[in-house]
Amino acid sequence: MGSRQWRYETWGVLAVLLLCLILPWLGHAAQAGRGYLLVGAATDEPTPQRACTPQMLAGPRQQALVPAPAGGWSGQPQAVDVFNVFAGEVQLRHGDREVCGTMHDARTRDSRFRAGVGMVVVPPAGSAEPVLVSWQTPLKPGWVPTLRLGAPSPVQQNDTARLLVRAACVAVALALALSALMAYLSTADRSFLAYIGGTAVIVLWQATLGGLSGYPEPWLPVGNDSVVWVVGLSAAVLALLLPALWRLNGGDRLLPGLRWAPRALQWALLLLAMATPWLQRGPLALLVSVLQAGFVIGCVVSLLAGIWARLRGDRWALTGLAALGPLLVLIGGEACALDWLVEYQVEAMQLSVTWVLMMAAYALNLRLGRLRQQRDELRQLADTDGLTGLPNRRAGLRQLSHLLEAARREGTPLAIGFLDIDLFKDINDRHGHEIGDQVLVAVARALRASVRAQDEVVRMGGEEFLLLMPGLPGEAATARLERVRQRIADAGRSLQVEGLAFTASIGLAQWRGSGDDLAALLRRADHAMYAAKREGRNRVHDGERDDPVAAA
Repeated sequence: MGSRQWRYETWGVLAVLLLCLILPWLGHAAQAGRGYLLVGAATDEPTPQRACTPQMLAGPRQQALVPAPAGGWSGQPQAVDVFNVFAGEVQLRHGDREVCGTMHDARTRDSRFRAGVGMVVVPPAGSAEPVLVSWQTPLKPGWVPTLRLGAPSPVQQNDTARLLVRAACVAVALALALSALMAYLSTADRSFLAYIGGTAVIVLWQATLGGLSGYPEPWLPVGNDSVVWVVGLSAAVLALLLPALWRLNGGDRLLPGLRWAPRALQWALLLLAMATPWLQRGPLALLVSVLQAGFVIGCVVSLLAGIWARLRGDRWALTGLAALGPLLVLIGGEACALDWLVEYQVEAMQLSVTWVLMMAAYALNLRLGRLRQQRDELRQLADTDGLTGLPNRRAGLRQLSHLLEAARREGTPLAIGFLDIDLFKDINDRHGHEIGDQVLVAVARALRASVRAQDEVVRMGGEEFLLLMPGLPGEAATARLERVRQRIADAGRSLQVEGLAFTASIGLAQWRGSGDDLAALLRRADHAMYAAKREGRNRVHDGERDDPVAAA
């Protein structure tokens, strides 16, 4: 079955590679030979202009006047860019020019501004008329919009840099999700599926928070419900973030009896997230305050748990403490009302949550490493003889099967030796089982010292051992087994037990070609070993010499 699956996988990969070679030939090459490539087509579509209407400006709003400098405007172009408006229309007006735009539909904004809603005006020299900016009253007092004024080039560069940061956070989250998917496919560990689901929610939250949901055109149905989307997805992100921080900081290991609490909090937050579409502005504002308080409390509790766990020697809690770092900076900066944090609050929130995602991925990879190590240790225990340290019967037969496949594929010789310690029952009866175990260990040591690096020594059970010798023809295999037999006969003296001597009888069998199989090869080696015993023990018997099939 394994060989058949290997063939299917190989043919599947080859088919994909062939398709990759064919696809380029299917492309359109109409521009070939012209020395350039022209894409797109001429259009009669006018540049989008979006005048403000009373419906756009309905509801509670705030406004600011961007004043002219002392002495009036210089007469040079001025750019005004507005950031961090999470809902509703942004209005910019100067003189007879007025534009409106929303963060969640890039088609409504000046194409020179990609992360905010902006406008470029050229006030007459000496004019003192201010630029009017208005926006929908935010739910949370701390959601203060940022207005940037300056020459068009630096303002637009700052705007583009913000877009790059926001897009980079989404790209990193998607890359982490893809990596987790690869890990799940190789391990079938459901923790990676949970991580992928959580990352998908965070990507949607980042896209909605930073306006990427409407760039280059809307791909999420945010519409006029951007407040509901931002608040609902924020609740969902907290439902994922707070339990993850608690676990990363060792809270579940410190207080295993409270493992129900993070789950209860998670379900409560998810229910709040699902309820947001039915909440009016007042309850939504209250929910925002509750989420903010829950975020601060959850981070502080996780911090205390991480410090406690670290003081108790839990080195895994360092990952949780590292994940908390940027979040604590956010909490402290907001408490101090730092200007830079107000200006770059969207980028700061996205970067902080992306950092937590990276720390969670790191913790998952550590967990995966521990699971693989435990699996390898269990496999090693399952495949190793506890007394001699040699591979046991199951591992030996598996290795012999691999060697037979290689011999068939490459046409190389393969020889095996079946070894049995002579009169081992008498050794146990006369000297005791403890000395018998020492004899087995001494024989295993002698076997390991007598074979090549590519050979394998297996304890089949009791006093029986199997030697696998790939690439050795019959005469060379016989000579090697003779050296093994002599070394075993000499090993008894190293134990320094009075009256103790032991020898071994060894049967040799060789692979006969493609018609030979594992069972027949083992059977001939076993018969050859018994023939060696009948001939007087302490000798090597080549089972192929007296086999009529082999002789023919």
